[in-house]
Amino acid sequence: MHGMRVSVHIDPSSADGNSRTVNRRIIALALPTFGQLIAEPTFVLIDTAIVGHIGDTALGGLSIGSTIILTAVGLCVFLAYSTTAQVAHLLGAGHRREGLQAGIDGLWLALGIGIVLSLGLFAGAEPLCRALGGQGAVLDQAVAYTRAIVLGAPGMLLVYAANGIFRGLQKVRITLIAAVSGAVMNAVLDVLFVIVLHWGIAGSGIATLIAQWYMGLFLVTPAILWARADGASLRPRIAGIAAAGGDGLPLFIRTLAIRAAMVATVACAARMGTSVLAGFQAVNSSWNFAMNMLDSVGIAGQTLVATALGAGSVSRARQLTRATGRAGLVTGAIIGVVFAIVGLFAGHLFSPTPHVQILIAVGMVTTGVFFPLQGWMMAIDGILIGARDYRYLAGTCTLTAVVYIALILVLASIVTPIMPNDLSRTAMLWAAFNVVLMGGRGLFNGLRVRSDVWMK
Repeated sequence: MHGMRVSVHIDPSSADGNSRTVNRRIIALALPTFGQLIAEPTFVLIDTAIVGHIGDTALGGLSIGSTIILTAVGLCVFLAYSTTAQVAHLLGAGHRREGLQAGIDGLWLALGIGIVLSLGLFAGAEPLCRALGGQGAVLDQAVAYTRAIVLGAPGMLLVYAANGIFRGLQKVRITLIAAVSGAVMNAVLDVLFVIVLHWGIAGSGIATLIAQWYMGLFLVTPAILWARADGASLRPRIAGIAAAGGDGLPLFIRTLAIRAAMVATVACAARMGTSVLAGFQAVNSSWNFAMNMLDSVGIAGQTLVATALGAGSVSRARQLTRATGRAGLVTGAIIGVVFAIVGLFAGHLFSPTPHVQILIAVGMVTTGVFFPLQGWMMAIDGILIGARDYRYLAGTCTLTAVVYIALILVLASIVTPIMPNDLSRTAMLWAAFNVVLMGGRGLFNGLRVRSDVWMK
């Protein structure tokens, strides 16, 4: 398990500064990073494809249960982002041991949060699923899935924190190995538990929790070995853990706002009926998968910009920002075209019901149109995180989410009941999501990078 080692010494005047080399560096970091990012969405995508053939009730329950786990785990993504920025900054400044020590503190924080999160979600599974619109048989399915999968949350959070170390060190190939092997394990166990052993939706959750713990142990082991080799302490340090938590608080608020908007969207889809909710789940799980391709570009730029700023090279950071933005735009355009085309034929993979298949096609085509905007927005988002501009991101994401949630609730309660059919409701839901929530974040990010404030 040898990671990719990239020199972190930044010389703005070197040949490394030309755009072709910059693009190669972004790609070299983005591709393996994508492998790590798709782990959790891939698990849900696999679960969706297999559980969908149990029936629409199970698929509706999976939509609610997966929203809970993706929201809970996603709220803790700051474990990766803040650790990446901290390790990269310290590495750029020539303080490798201190950077690795920050990574170890992040691992301890991840383990503690994961245990508390897992126990809390297990105990509160039923009221949470009910709050998201689960009723009757759908509620039973959602609770069963949630209580199984949340027990893997500590393993997944350890993955996040460990990857903060790997990204900061620019050693990211190992994350690809972990993601691919974890996804294969999840798929095999899903088929075994759900189709062969007939454990139902709970079997799908158990398969995922096993894969999550496997990935966590796979990545934490080399992280610990590398930290020890550079003299970092492995013991829990209260001051270090508290510092890691403090750095991550604004990022937590940022992510909380985004996830609240996603939960509101699922709740609105649930109010539109089981068919709309089932179609939404298929599009949403596919969207989560595709968005991580875009996020990998932003994280590559985040790592490089954080290292450049740690070395004191503002001009280099500006150059990397422009290059990352272009890469995100191009990647988004390519993914958008593929997403829309695949969406026309992908419905039968998720549901045997023709009506739900059509709703899936409408949702994926509508979403595919907006991927170029999302690609650019995610790229700049990663840059601002690398610069540790956490408070700005927290404030603007919260404002955008509040506006979006207010709008989507009005649409769900007043507008959609008078719309003619499920197709128009599905198109409206995804259009509002992309224009208001994603467009708002893109506007604020674009205004920020036009100045130099974020680099200070």
